[in-house]
Amino acid sequence: MNVDIFNIANFRVDGGAMFGVVPKALWSRVYGADVNNLIVLTLRSLIVETEGRNILVDTGWGDKQDEKFFRHTYIHDGEGLLEGLRKRGLEPEDITDVVLTHLHADHCGGGVVRSSEGAGFELTFPNAIYHVSRTQWEWAVRNNPREEDAFLEENILPIGDSGHLNLVDEDCELFEGFSVRIYYGHTPGLMIPFIKYKGKTLVYTGDLIPTIAHLPLIWNMSYDIESLRTIDEKSKLLEEALAGNYILVFQHDVSAECCTLRMTEKGIRAGEKGRLADLLGK
Repeated sequence: MNVDIFNIANFRVDGGAMFGVVPKALWSRVYGADVNNLIVLTLRSLIVETEGRNILVDTGWGDKQDEKFFRHTYIHDGEGLLEGLRKRGLEPEDITDVVLTHLHADHCGGGVVRSSEGAGFELTFPNAIYHVSRTQWEWAVRNNPREEDAFLEENILPIGDSGHLNLVDEDCELFEGFSVRIYYGHTPGLMIPFIKYKGKTLVYTGDLIPTIAHLPLIWNMSYDIESLRTIDEKSKLLEEALAGNYILVFQHDVSAECCTLRMTEKGIRAGEKGRLADLLGK
């Protein structure tokens, strides 16, 4: 098995939205904002190569929507989705599996592109199976007023129409050494990968713990559908990760790719942090 990580792009969001009820006077000490209260987030994707499979976790925003849609995302820098894969020797046709943590636009949009024939849409990765939890799929295609600007038909429905969709019903091992668990606080059916690699367990925390600043139990996003459930899910994961010396891999943190954990007087906090390659001893 080989594990790699790369940043598709950076974007900006409102800091208050990312930290919910936590006052700016507190969160801004650990995650800086600009004069407009915007903070920079990353869109890191994970690549896992194992047993003849090339697995990609999450695909970023994509570029199907118009300028008006992206006006408030301020996308900048990063390697790009296909460019980042090519730097690692992979073409779109080489990806065998796309694991989507959930179907919010910044996590799944890059998995579908406008058709090369002009009309309609097609899969970015034509040979891949797209894995989504059944709970999230059914929730997303039904949509709701709370998340309607995040669940976009053009990002989602072409996957179902393609015949390449695999719906995951429960916590399971998708591939040898690559398991997923399903969570509900952020959005019903959020699917988090747990990867056994070189004697360590890596957890790609997705939007359950988007940055290292979200480790404290009540430091959560206003985007979460069930905030109390997020707290409970985080608590159980952090306790397990501390006991097992897991490495948490952050999808959105601009400064830290990952960290281990330690117990402090204030609760579970980051231990060693930095680049994934460094923590894995590559």
